[in-house]
Formats: sequence, C-alpha cells, structure tokens
Amino acid sequence: MYNTWTIGSITVTAVVESETPTSPRFLFDSVSKEDILERAQAAPWLKGVFVSDEGYLLQRIQCFIVDTGSERIAVDTCVGNDKTRHNPMWHQLQTSFLTDLSEAGYPPESITHVVCTHLHVDHVGWNTRLVDDQWVPTFSNARYVFVSAEVEHWSREAGLFDGEDVFADSVAPVIDAGQADIVGLDHQIGDNVAFLATTGHTPGHVSLELRSQNARGIITGDMTHTPIQIADPDLSSMFDTNPDEARSTRRRVFPDWADGETLVIGTHFGGPTAGTMVADGDGYRLEW
Repeated sequence: MYNTWTIGSITVTAVVESETPTSPRFLFDSVSKEDILERAQAAPWLKGVFVSDEGYLLQRIQCFIVDTGSERIAVDTCVGNDKTRHNPMWHQLQTSFLTDLSEAGYPPESITHVVCTHLHVDHVGWNTRLVDDQWVPTFSNARYVFVSAEVEHWSREAGLFDGEDVFADSVAPVIDAGQADIVGLDHQIGDNVAFLATTGHTPGHVSLELRSQNARGIITGDMTHTPIQIADPDLSSMFDTNPDEARSTRRRVFPDWADGETLVIGTHFGGPTAGTMVADGDGYRLEW
C-alpha cells in the first residue's frame, strides 16, 4: 500500500495523496504528447513506467516520511483538504491523506519535523488543516523548517495561479503559531539529513540528502518533476522561477548523483518513484 525504501538505518515511506496521468503541456508549454513519445522511444526505460502509451507523464503528489529513528520528518505535504485552489483537481479536496498517514504508522502528532523543499501549492497543503474556520498546523508537535529565501519570495509574490493565496493558508498560520524555523540553504536536521541547494525551480529550492551507514539517498523536490528531465536535464518546466538556473542546477548535481549507488527518490515520479542514476549519452538513466 505504501512504497518504502531503506538507506542504511533510515526508512523512507511515501504516502500518496493523488496519482494522475499528466499532460506534458501542464509542465512544459512547448512539449506535446507526441514529443514525449519520441523522447521515450529514444530512452526506452521511460516507456510504460514514467510515460504512458498515450504520451502522458505518470506522476504522483506524495509526502515522504523520513524516519531516522530519532526524527520523523514529513517532506512536502501535498495539496491538502478544504483549500480554495485554481486547479479544479486540487480545489476543496476531501482526501483520506491523514488516515493514510496514520495507517502507514505515522500519525500527525508523531511527526517531529516538516520540511518543504519549496513553497508551491502542491508541497505545503497539509501544513495546515481547517478547524472551526481557522487554519491551524496539522502536525502539532513538529518544527516546520522553511528556507528563508522561499519565505521572503512567496510572502510578497503571488502564487502560481490567480485566485489563491497559498502562503496565507498554508505557511503564515505555521509561522504565526510559533512552529516555524526559518533557515538557510545549508541546514541540517540531526545527523542524517542535510539540505542541498538546488535553486532555479524557486529561489530557495532544496533537495534533501540522506546519509546512513555509508549509504546515501536524495529526495529531489521539483528540481526535476519527471524522469524525462533525467534523460534530458536541459528541459525546464514553465513553473520554474528561473529556467536557466534550474537547467544549470541539474547539470551541476546530476553527475554527483549518478554514481549507480545513490538512491534518487523523485518527489513527483510515478512508477517505482526511486532508483539509481547512471550516465546515458548526454543525459542520464534511472535504474530500479
């Protein structure tokens, strides 16, 4: 029911909020389904796993629970319930996410930290829940860790879509409740979890590096939305704040990650979600 991986003594569990084939036009304004099928033909490892036979991207919105034994860290909290959203598929949701989280062994009160790789709508939603018409922190015993560049940017900029105030309903209530730690791009949680600056998608975007017992894992966040961008690191999303920087970030970090041993966990990847990367021509390949 839940994808789970081990990295040394660390356990990572994916709790899926939604799973939907996604039109490539949603992410890449110049890429059609026909283009995606051509790319999958050139990189057959994508076919039927991350790309459907019709040319849709097989994507998930999911939260990862990183359990180090000392910390239980919820990484990216999806879209959330009861929220006014521009995207009709995300508007006023009523999902079983919190029940699913508890059934996976991680009730909200057991979470020690919440990390948002960035503050986009589909990464902060369950930061808060609606109680008596007020947005309150969902994870009552957790410290919420936000990168300062993200808070500064999204507190004064509109969200991705018109007609929604994501910061007001999913970030500000946490800060107002005194549960937020505003940190730099090089923050670390405990002995096993470090932030990696992977900016470009947003000004303060981070990925997470997990290390234990000589094993390493990466949670990507949205510095890569789909394994198509592993095959072609130069392909940037129209949601990137700085597409050129996002492209440069992938070119900078992928060689280090593509050692055939590091477990790369894609925040929005469907299929197996995680695998090891190896070089493949001018791009890379994910193996699982």
